[in-house]
Amino acid sequence: MKLHSEHFPLSILPRRLIAAAAFALCSGQAMAVQPFVVKDIRIEGIQRTEAGTVFSYLPVRVGEQFTDEKGTAAIKALYATGFFKDVRIESEGDVLVVMVEERPSIAAVDFSGIKEFDKDQLTKALKEIGVGESRIFDKAQVDRAEQELKKQYLSRGLYGMKVTTTVTPIERNRVNVTFAVDEGEVSRIKEIRFVGNKAFSDGDLRDQIKLRSPGWFTWYTKADQYAKEKLSGDIETLRSYYLNRGYIEMQVESTQVSITPDKKDIYITININEGEKYKVSDIKMEGEMFGREDELKSLLELKKGDVFNGEKLNNSTKKMSERLGNFGYAFANVNANPDLNRETKEVAFTILVDPGKRVYVRHINVAGNTKTRDEVVRREFRQFEDSWYDGSKIKLSRDRVDRLGYFKDVGIETPEVPNTSDQVDINMAVTEKPTGNIQVGAGFSQTDKLSLSGSIQQQNAFGSGNTIGLDVNTSSYSRVIALSQTNPYFTDDGISRTYNVYLRTVRPSPYTTGDYRVRTIGSDIKFGVPFSELDTVFFGVGIENTNVQADSSSPLLYQQYVSDFGNGVMVPSGLTLPNGQSYNVLQNPAAATTNSFPLTAAWQRDSRDSALVPTKGRYQRATLEVSAVGTLRYYRASYQHQYFQPFWGNAATLALNGEIDYGRGIGGKPYPVFKNYYAGGIGTVRGYEGSTLGVGTNVDQYGDSMGGASRVFGNMELQFPFPGSGSDRTLRWFTFLDGGQVYADKAPMQLSELRYSTGLGLSWVSPIGPLKISYGKPLNAKPTDKTQSFQFQLGTGF
Repeated sequence: MKLHSEHFPLSILPRRLIAAAAFALCSGQAMAVQPFVVKDIRIEGIQRTEAGTVFSYLPVRVGEQFTDEKGTAAIKALYATGFFKDVRIESEGDVLVVMVEERPSIAAVDFSGIKEFDKDQLTKALKEIGVGESRIFDKAQVDRAEQELKKQYLSRGLYGMKVTTTVTPIERNRVNVTFAVDEGEVSRIKEIRFVGNKAFSDGDLRDQIKLRSPGWFTWYTKADQYAKEKLSGDIETLRSYYLNRGYIEMQVESTQVSITPDKKDIYITININEGEKYKVSDIKMEGEMFGREDELKSLLELKKGDVFNGEKLNNSTKKMSERLGNFGYAFANVNANPDLNRETKEVAFTILVDPGKRVYVRHINVAGNTKTRDEVVRREFRQFEDSWYDGSKIKLSRDRVDRLGYFKDVGIETPEVPNTSDQVDINMAVTEKPTGNIQVGAGFSQTDKLSLSGSIQQQNAFGSGNTIGLDVNTSSYSRVIALSQTNPYFTDDGISRTYNVYLRTVRPSPYTTGDYRVRTIGSDIKFGVPFSELDTVFFGVGIENTNVQADSSSPLLYQQYVSDFGNGVMVPSGLTLPNGQSYNVLQNPAAATTNSFPLTAAWQRDSRDSALVPTKGRYQRATLEVSAVGTLRYYRASYQHQYFQPFWGNAATLALNGEIDYGRGIGGKPYPVFKNYYAGGIGTVRGYEGSTLGVGTNVDQYGDSMGGASRVFGNMELQFPFPGSGSDRTLRWFTFLDGGQVYADKAPMQLSELRYSTGLGLSWVSPIGPLKISYGKPLNAKPTDKTQSFQFQLGTGF
């Protein structure tokens, strides 16, 4: 046995023989210890470590024979724990004595001078690499933590920073570790030079990359702060830029990054060899294509005679792989091999198709749905277990689950089953979001006395996928109790059912002029029938009983309503409207009670990639409501179209929304005033007060908007992820352009009367519902319009 005393301070002999043992170790001679039977084992020097921990590493027990091999093994094992900085084993007669000196523990980790990073995040990150409160102190790990801290600062362009680590011993064999940071100033890119570029100017190339010298917005984008990862990404961007313009042999031969002695300015030089510009002379396809050669060729974006474009070629081979994946060939390889003719500056491609083995799905696994039942997720799948792999169905399944709106994130993977070549598993990971909205309020005033209000809506009630809602409001001017329930899978075929029961009493706010009361009791039931993966048709029937009470102070539209449908008698008022027109008023308070039996039909198509935070796809909905039986006879038609498209390389999302609504009376009956549409505010035209827009007779004798029988509006948003939000897709800021207007009954929809606005805003899918804040500036407001720059709304969708 060879032992080195500087590594293992070992003594397994009585103290009178230690000198002889040390001489033997230092001379490199193997020394055998006279074995003996252990009568007892004693542990010395432990303070925090349990004696049982030490015993568990000893290869000998009381009553067993002790040898030098067992002693060596015990020392190595105890050192390997990392708990001790010195270990000795001695014997006193037949008693084995294990003497240890514990490493100190870390009592606290502190930082000073930190501004660039959050201290709590740094504390958590260092703890993951072994430097944290209550951890064993290890100088090597502390040094590693210091280097990692420096690395993080360098990644943010702080090359002048300094880190001083102090380890302070305290009582009970503990230490405090302090990282004192002098962050210095941020090193910024002073200049980016290109060498060797002839086809494109320096300015053209600088426009392609993200790194740049300081400018107006670099304080926000941090693009003027150098990082190796950023430069690597920019080099790939330059390669793609050249490849997409025919320069198939372009190379970035080298890059030089230099920093001034004061570590404030950075200079970057990129050396380019452009090569020649090539055209495509021919494209051939080879390999196993199962008689689908023409189908695969139709996916080619690059044609003979075109200037070579790397992006088009990659897209073509990717589409071919995906198309083969739709037929079960999940591991298909489609590679394009170039044949360059440098004399003619042409390139021919041979596309090799290797479909591999046909693959089927073994298991579909769902993880992360802690509340939502498995069946709610699985019933959206169009790919089934034990069937051939179909890439299009897998993508559709992911999109359908995301469109449920129950999850923040939906990810899907298709790993190969170990030890097989023709099976995969589908692993879907979801992150649930709060799907319930609860609002409760109470108030007391001389006007309303005691008022209570509350609403509960749960989109994914008890994880069942059903939506239930209850609204209660007891204020004096708005009394509501409404119950709704939606079952998206009323039948196994996916037919949905929704029913509503409600009682509403609406009066004008105490802060408005005039008085009236509208009391409606009703219910309806609707069914949704899916006709395709994207299309659903809805049918419904309802019943409503409405009582309207008005007097001579009520808005004119309500006075006219009780005159048309009730016992109201109109007489001249002797007054004129602001336009100089005289008008009539009710002679006495009057009321009207009406019944209607509205039938509804609707069509919906939804191809969005997410219902929560869509980035691409469309949403369309057309609705027709007709009441041809009963006291009220009218129809209402509406069409909504939303469009989402990634912008600037997925850095932003262009969101467009448009809606047109139209209502008219049937058989000479007037259109009911309480069915009017409104515009203004978040959801229609921001920058104008909510529900205040209107053209024609929509404004009553007091100057308040009463809505109208038709409406048109549109919204355009350019949405960006909010800085610092990380992977939270639901927090975004946006710029917008809105336009819209409301028109009176039977008035023409004049686009020249549209009101426009623009501004900035913030949207967030908060735990209590969708939240939007906007600051809008009207672009063509008229003196009679009511504007409002800052607006806030909780519970809006677009």
